[in-house]
Amino acid sequence: MQTANVGTDTASVLSGVDQTLAVASAKGGVGKSTVSVNLALALAAGGLRVGLLDADLYGPSIPLMLGVHREPAAGPDGRLLPVMHQGLALMSMGFLTERQAPVIWRGPLLAQALQQFLRQVDWGRLDLLLVDLPPGTGDIPLSLCQAVPLAGAVMVTTPQDVALQDVERGIALFDKVEVDILGIIENMSYYLCPHCQTRHEVFGHGGGRDAAARLGLPFLGELPLEAGIRRGGDEGQPVVVAAPASPAARCFADLAQVLLTQLRRDNQPG
Repeated sequence: MQTANVGTDTASVLSGVDQTLAVASAKGGVGKSTVSVNLALALAAGGLRVGLLDADLYGPSIPLMLGVHREPAAGPDGRLLPVMHQGLALMSMGFLTERQAPVIWRGPLLAQALQQFLRQVDWGRLDLLLVDLPPGTGDIPLSLCQAVPLAGAVMVTTPQDVALQDVERGIALFDKVEVDILGIIENMSYYLCPHCQTRHEVFGHGGGRDAAARLGLPFLGELPLEAGIRRGGDEGQPVVVAAPASPAARCFADLAQVLLTQLRRDNQPG
């Protein structure tokens, strides 16, 4: 993977960022933040300048998953500087509050906080800024779509019917604000026994691919249900960093390549 401009510049609110991409799920518990972290690291490992904005203001998990808990510094102009870690430019509410302190805000304050993360953070030059959205179709996804022109969004789901039903609701939100869906990712798609190599489809299988076909969207790939992925997030050493040659890390590397191809295809003129 070579460093490359994958599209046109965003508006002046993110003047140094070539593309902004939302990682979304309409339902919690599907592993969206795990996908965001490992996907960002896989993209950075391929030579891109990548930022990751943790927009889940109520439940920021990026600091834990990456094992970084320091407060961001301020630049000469007073804007915050993203926390640099493992090749990523990071920003999260978790860097600005006590670890166990709840964020008790109503919708307007959430939208204002997101605007500050976009406008009052000096992101510098980035090829791609991934925004890890909170689950659902509430204030934050809508505010993001209104604040910056997105290169697109990817939807993360699991194979169960209940998760797939919510995916369609999430897609409807992005359709209403005219943001392209670049594709669907099926997480926890299968479990591969490390002893006998038997593949177990714990939550079913193929639902994400079927939903993509039904909705006329690209299917970006499957990710396994694997203890190493869970352990890496809990210990602040994502699998892409902790075990880059593992099958799980290769899945994320392949996903990064497919996503870049889809980004370039979706943003071609005409």
